[in-house]
Amino acid sequence: MNTINYIINDIKPFDILSPIKDVQSAFNQLTYSHIPVSKDGLYIGCISETDAHCFEGEKLLRDYPHALEVFSVKKQTDWLDILKAFAINSSNIMPVLGENDRYLGYYELSDIMALFNNTPFLNETGGIIVVEKGSSDYSFSEICQIVETNDGKILGAFISKIENDVTQATIKIGHTGMNAIVQTFRRYSYNVISQHQEDKLLKDLKDRSDYLNKYLNM
Repeated sequence: MNTINYIINDIKPFDILSPIKDVQSAFNQLTYSHIPVSKDGLYIGCISETDAHCFEGEKLLRDYPHALEVFSVKKQTDWLDILKAFAINSSNIMPVLGENDRYLGYYELSDIMALFNNTPFLNETGGIIVVEKGSSDYSFSEICQIVETNDGKILGAFISKIENDVTQATIKIGHTGMNAIVQTFRRYSYNVISQHQEDKLLKDLKDRSDYLNKYLNM
C-alpha cells in the first residue's frame, strides 16, 4: 500500500527555542497526543501534550530536553511497521522523515487504521480460524496448504500469539469448506482454538454428551 499520499504537513515542528506556552496553546487547539520539535531545521523528537501542560509556560522547549520522545518513520516504511510504531509510542501522530532525516510531515493514526480496515482481512466476507501448534512444528506453508487443498481462499493470516513454545496463528478464509478445513487442521495435530458452527466433530461430541446425560437421568 502506498502511504505517501497520507503524509500531512499542515503542522510545522516547533523550534527548540519556542516558549512552552506556545506549545500549550497549540495543544489546546489540536487533538494530537504529540507535536514535533526541531533544532536548526532538523527534527529532534516530539513533546507530548501531558508533559507540555506540566511545564512552566514562560520557559522554553530547550529547558526540558529530557521530555522529548524521539520516534519517527521513514518515507518508505511499510504501513504495518507504521502501525507498529504508533502502538509502541502510544501516539496518534507519527513524524515522517525523508532523505538525510529531513522532516516531511506526519501520519495520523486514523488514516493508517483506515488503510488496515480496507484490507481483505477485514473488508472481505469470510471466516476466522485460530489454530495453535508447537513453535518448532508449525509452518505457514503447511497452514496455507491445508486451507488451499480444501478449496479455501486465504484472505489473510498472522501470528497472533507466542507463549510457552506454542505459536498461535489467526487465518481468515472464504466460507468454502470450513468444516473440512477445521478437521484437516486437527489431522495435522493443530489445536483449533476458535469455535465454528459447522464443526462436525464438536457437534457430534455435543450430541453424544446430550445422549449420555439423558441416559444417566433416566
